[in-house]
Amino acid sequence: MGTRRKARESALQMLFAADVAKTLGSVLTSSYWSELSDPNLDEPTREFADKLTVGTLREIKTIDERIRTRAEHWRIERMAIVDRNVLRLAVYEFLFSDTPHTVIINEALEIARRFST
Repeated sequence: MGTRRKARESALQMLFAADVAKTLGSVLTSSYWSELSDPNLDEPTREFADKLTVGTLREIKTIDERIRTRAEHWRIERMAIVDRNVLRLAVYEFLFSDTPHTVIINEALEIARRFST
């Protein structure tokens, strides 16, 4: 598994925790890295995960609005927490990164397969 995938998975875990605990990014990322994360992740992977997490949380209103307008017959609050945060992470990358859309879609699908019910 590539380091970008590991970073995205870490970001998903932090977004999940933020969603459940209603916690903000900076507190969350520091506690995640000290208590919950894979200690073998290198610094660039951690930095990318932090960038994704903090960026997603910073833009969450914009992201959630985009999801709401396209999720027919689904309220975002009723989506499973993992699914909601996989979508948020993917939409953040679509809107605010140069990552090719095919890569974002593939990564989101693979991460959803691993973590979603």
